This record gives sequence, structure tokens and C-alpha cells, in this order.
Amino acid sequence: MYYVYLLESVPTGKYYIGQTSDIEGRIKRHNAGYEKFTKQYMPWKLISYIEVLSRKEAMRIEKYIKSKKKRENQLNYFMENKSSGSEK
Repeated sequence: MYYVYLLESVPTGKYYIGQTSDIEGRIKRHNAGYEKFTKQYMPWKLISYIEVLSRKEAMRIEKYIKSKKKRENQLNYFMENKSSGSEK
């Protein structure tokens, strides 16, 4: 399984959208400061995720969501397509 996920920075409210095959490990890396962009906005909380079968599909969805420039539209996409177990 692969996941497209939406994180929110606790102190700033910024969003981060990414894809991974290990969602728990990836969030730990973001919150441990291993990722250049997200390091400056820690800590992060998982808002939602979408589960897909292949990395190719995850990358396609990530690119599509990021093409939606308005934050509201990005969030709406996650809310309409979220997998069970998503936090919001």
C-alpha cells in the first residue's frame, strides 16, 4: 500500500502534502527534523490520508492535489477521498 498524506504544522498551520509506503515512519521523520522543508515548522500532525495500491497512483494523486493552489480545494480533496482511519 501507498499513501498520499496531509500534514499540518502545529505552530504555524502550514500544510504539507506527500506520499509514502510507510506513513507512520514518514511522519516520525518529519517530526524528528530529517526533512529539509518540514524541519522549520515542527511539530506536524496528520490531518488525513488516502490509501492507494501503487506508488505510481500515489504520485499522480499527490501531483493533482498540489496543482490545486487553493488550500481549501486541497483539503476538500482529502476529505472527499480519505481512507478509513484518517484523523479528520
